[in-house]
Amino acid sequence: MDNRVTNLIRGGLQRSEFKETSEALFLNSGFVYDSAEQAEAIFKGEQSGYQYSRYANPTVDMFEKKLALLDKSESCFATASGMSAVFGAMMCQLKSGDHIVSSSALFGSCRYIVKDILPRYGIEVTFVDGNNLDSWKKAVKKNTKIFFYETVSNPCLEIIDIENVQNIAKENKIITLVDNIFASPILTTPKDFGADIIVYSGTKHIDGQGRVMGGAILSSKKFKEEILKPFLRHTGPCISPFNAWVLLKSLDTIELRVNKQSENAYEISKFLEKQNNIDKVIYPFLDSFPQKNLAEKQMSKGGTMVSLYIKGNKKDAFKVINKLRIFDISNNLGDTKSLVTHPETTTHRIVEENERLRLGITGNLIRLSIGLENIDDLKKDLEHSLIY
Repeated sequence: MDNRVTNLIRGGLQRSEFKETSEALFLNSGFVYDSAEQAEAIFKGEQSGYQYSRYANPTVDMFEKKLALLDKSESCFATASGMSAVFGAMMCQLKSGDHIVSSSALFGSCRYIVKDILPRYGIEVTFVDGNNLDSWKKAVKKNTKIFFYETVSNPCLEIIDIENVQNIAKENKIITLVDNIFASPILTTPKDFGADIIVYSGTKHIDGQGRVMGGAILSSKKFKEEILKPFLRHTGPCISPFNAWVLLKSLDTIELRVNKQSENAYEISKFLEKQNNIDKVIYPFLDSFPQKNLAEKQMSKGGTMVSLYIKGNKKDAFKVINKLRIFDISNNLGDTKSLVTHPETTTHRIVEENERLRLGITGNLIRLSIGLENIDDLKKDLEHSLIY
């Protein structure tokens, strides 16, 4: 039985002695002990209890447990942002002399971490074509510790074969670190295909309403307790209890929101394929999408994101974006409000030009995040904007 939807409402609930209906917000930094002996026992780990909100907090704990249930993971560690989740999940297990293999198709900040920051610590990096299984195999070295990739890449929606990449990693005793932000835990469960560690930006579909920052790392209990927790507790990228509470309450509706947004996105993608002034529409469940079979294997729906190449250049793309009236210009995604982004000049601006071109991030590329507005209103807005 798949009880994930019920877990979204009931999972992780930890009521106080006041028996509140909704999960409580514990907006405090520290906790008190009944005695010095109890404090010692809790710090030693001999007795359970909260010490300090940088270490753990009841509200944060409820969010972590509920998300872990949804993602079919043993445990979760919430962080201050999605990028702190990515960086923390890497650095907690890497040291000088180690090697990481990463797919080339990455969000700009993720690429900056892998390409620019990790080498400063003596960590070797190899970028590969994530769709080419042989490239993963050939990149493996004796000191390879991590495979890193996005399940659905930003912004061109490239799909990585989780199961087969995981098989290569397992044969070589390599940990797979999967960024599942675009797909969300609703549409893809990387654990079903053997992935080891999954990271999320809570700011995207989990909140989905443009309110708070947050991130999460999903893993085995052993990895969290022995490797991840000591690193994050002492380096401090902790999420605030308030942000965790907002994300916790947002999980109540994530299944409804993401499924409806994905249905809207599919309709929008089919609509856009029929419009003039568009060279190409990218959406995982379209017949024209080259990886449609893999997308359908790994995803329950095609996602909330649609990318398109308009006929023309950056100037023409700006014309289209500026004519939109319902879509907000924003680099966020997964929101209930529909958003539009020009990746070349925003989210992927720091990626070197030759790499952007190789990945298909050109001046005429536009990324849409589809929300919950009336579908006919969205179509009219796009139709109007594409007349230039």
